[in-house]
Amino acid sequence: MKPSLPKGTRDFTPAQMRKRNYLFDTIREVFTRYGYQPIETPALESLSTLTGKYGEEGDKLLFKVLNNGDFLGGADEQALAARDSAKLASSIAKRGLRYDLTVPFARFVVMNQQDLNFPFKRYQIQPVWRADRPQKGRYQEFYQCDVDVVGSDSLMYEAELASIYDEVFAKLGLKVRILLNNRKILAGMAEVAGIADRFMDMTIAIDKLDKVGMDGVKKELAERGVPEDGINRIETLLANQSLEAWKGELAGSETGLKGIAELETVFGYLAQNEPANEVVFDPTLARGLSYYTGCIFEVRALGAQMGSIGGGGRYDDLTGIFGLANVSGVGVSFGAERIYDVMEELELFPASLSQDLALLFVAFDEETHRYAFRCLAQARAAGITADLYPEPAKLKKQMKYANDRRVPYVVLIGSEEMANGLLTLKNMESGEQGRHTLEEIIEKLH
Repeated sequence: MKPSLPKGTRDFTPAQMRKRNYLFDTIREVFTRYGYQPIETPALESLSTLTGKYGEEGDKLLFKVLNNGDFLGGADEQALAARDSAKLASSIAKRGLRYDLTVPFARFVVMNQQDLNFPFKRYQIQPVWRADRPQKGRYQEFYQCDVDVVGSDSLMYEAELASIYDEVFAKLGLKVRILLNNRKILAGMAEVAGIADRFMDMTIAIDKLDKVGMDGVKKELAERGVPEDGINRIETLLANQSLEAWKGELAGSETGLKGIAELETVFGYLAQNEPANEVVFDPTLARGLSYYTGCIFEVRALGAQMGSIGGGGRYDDLTGIFGLANVSGVGVSFGAERIYDVMEELELFPASLSQDLALLFVAFDEETHRYAFRCLAQARAAGITADLYPEPAKLKKQMKYANDRRVPYVVLIGSEEMANGLLTLKNMESGEQGRHTLEEIIEKLH
């Protein structure tokens, strides 16, 4: 059988994993320093938990998991006979792979509310799955790095999340533009355009603006039944790039003006510190997910051909779906796979990540191999990343292994080294070598 991978999934080599771990560790360190706590949720969730939370586009991308055993035993016979896959799915699949980390987090909060302190600040770094068409920067299995706070309406947290974005990308050396908008502003736009009843149609279409352009958005709006004068009004509104201009445009919408006031508050907080990256208002930012109710975020990398590498927003009603009302939340996500791809393209990963071993011990015979094993234990106990070639093979073979692993230093141990305790240390880059005690070698490598 020829081995293969499911579409949209990948293996990761050790070299790739070192870079991925560097990325995750950098993000985790900032999350922790801002006071966020780690949690995990299962890969599988009940489909009732997932469906209806992501809008019509998102629901189509849910991976459904067949019921255990004879899954056709409980199948809807009518749906089966009619080959109605949408109706059939609900009778043969009760679980699905999580689509994101936010909805499972809302479920987690409701189920664990007695054990949580509110406001509750959490981070989560786990894979999610979407039945999307694979392409550059888009996979069917990928990691998200989420950070959320629930139990507070304070707009300070919107500013804090923008600061987290800014700090993480500054640490990674990746220049980005952090975009902010507010769903209330979008709701106001729908009101003044006379299409308040088509709000979701409007946001789904606008969310595709960077992919299809304004003509594509106008075409989709028309296909969704939005009248021509409404489409023209939306196009005119989206041309305004300043909050001040939007105040006049949305003067007739109380909801829209509230959204503007919220964004002004967020920018007021952000003005207290000088961000390393640009943070700007973008009226075209829509975020197609239906659960967002307030401020929304998106991050785009500069100098790279890639879409969004992060996004999120405020959600006031998500826990209410699971029975816990009046608990507002806000959070953002880092698109780890896309960030990785951009950093690879721009060569931003530290060169030191190519080396996973600091020291390799090489022995000439069985007796010195056992002695080297004792030295290896001492080096590891001192915090040195070290290894020992598994057998006293020919020197050429052992040194080739050291070169292939890109080990910077090799310790060669023969009978003479074992007798006098002075080990030969070779610098693999310069070729220089000298005799040192194990303690001196450990001190040198620290």
